[in-house]
Amino acid sequence: MIREKTVLSKDFVLVAVGRIVSAFGNQILRYALPLSLLTQTGSSALFGSISAASFLPMLVLFPIGGVIADRLNKRSIMLVLDLCTAILISVFCLLSGKVPIVPLMAITMIILYALDGADRPAVKASIPALIGSKQLMKANAIIDMVDSTAGMAGPVLGGLLFSAFGLTHILTISISCFFASVVLDALIHIPHQKSAASGSIFSVGIRDLKDSFRFMRQNCPTLWKLSLLFSASNLLLTSLILIGLPVLIVQRLGFAPGNANRLYGYAQGVFAAGAVLGGFLAGILSAKLKAKTAVPLLIGCSLCAILGGAALQIPNAPMHSYIVLIISCGLLLTVHTVFQIQTMTFLQLLTPPAFAGKVISCFMCIAMCTIPLGQLIYGFAFEHIGSRSPLLFYTAGLLMIGISIASRRIFHDIDKPIISSRTAHPHRAELPK
Repeated sequence: MIREKTVLSKDFVLVAVGRIVSAFGNQILRYALPLSLLTQTGSSALFGSISAASFLPMLVLFPIGGVIADRLNKRSIMLVLDLCTAILISVFCLLSGKVPIVPLMAITMIILYALDGADRPAVKASIPALIGSKQLMKANAIIDMVDSTAGMAGPVLGGLLFSAFGLTHILTISISCFFASVVLDALIHIPHQKSAASGSIFSVGIRDLKDSFRFMRQNCPTLWKLSLLFSASNLLLTSLILIGLPVLIVQRLGFAPGNANRLYGYAQGVFAAGAVLGGFLAGILSAKLKAKTAVPLLIGCSLCAILGGAALQIPNAPMHSYIVLIISCGLLLTVHTVFQIQTMTFLQLLTPPAFAGKVISCFMCIAMCTIPLGQLIYGFAFEHIGSRSPLLFYTAGLLMIGISIASRRIFHDIDKPIISSRTAHPHRAELPK
């Protein structure tokens, strides 16, 4: 009898450790680069526009990265992309101060997000190859907790370093993290079976992507509907936090510049701690998280957004508003992380292993395509709405509650095909011919 691989296997541990190192380097960059731009320009519209533009290449490279992940060795993909990220930040260091900051920052963020977009499908697709189906949700929870732990430590340390030394020390630490991750990637062994391909790389890639979207639309329409629901939550809630929180803390609550930067770093740490807690809860509650719990989870996220809007209306008490705001947004991210892990597990269980990379990347592309749109909208909204910022939180929360209630039928029978796919593993459903 073949023993099922667990989360304690050497290769999965190496993936997790390598992920936390690279994610930490990525998180301090994602904290420091946009904050540096916002601090130097003072424009929330420019901040939102560049943040949105940064997401676009990530979305393009999600499906491409999925095709590559199924065709090439996933370990090699992760290694090369970590190395490219280290080189990218090194080039930014060399050019900083010698070229205009806005185009340099924009190009660097765009390439940084593009590399991450190509890397994520390889990481996600490697999990089913390393872990048995019984521990798949736990493994997903661990990877999400790894990302969130790095996200918690990165902004806190980034806030302290940024306020004390500026951008230089953050860049140095980030480069070191990505080179360390390259070493860890080299030690991983991920099972890989070469796929037979006929035709050019371009034609093979187009055919793979068509098969992936067809699988979601025809063979498993629940995944298609779920991806649209995830897109709505990212448009209304995730984008609100990504754009609204730095603008409010740095510009609107009235804190001194140095103090505001530190407080934003602490807020990022609280948000990441909420995501860590969400990963922990998803892990320990994995056996109890049924599909029908997804709608209450999304309604809980929406209520947290409404609470964040109420926090902004506390009169003459910016620190009180700050505390309630970050607690509400931290809770939002806790609950949303549980929903995200639950959704990813559904996806992995319902997707044939040989096509995991492509289908996962297509799902992620659809689910995240609304983030840049939301960032663009919220960037201009916060630029012009002034003291009426609470309206954005109330509107987003109420709209998401309505969408969640309207989508409850998506989850009506989702547990049945998941149970069926577990008993049929490793064959699962087949892609359409």
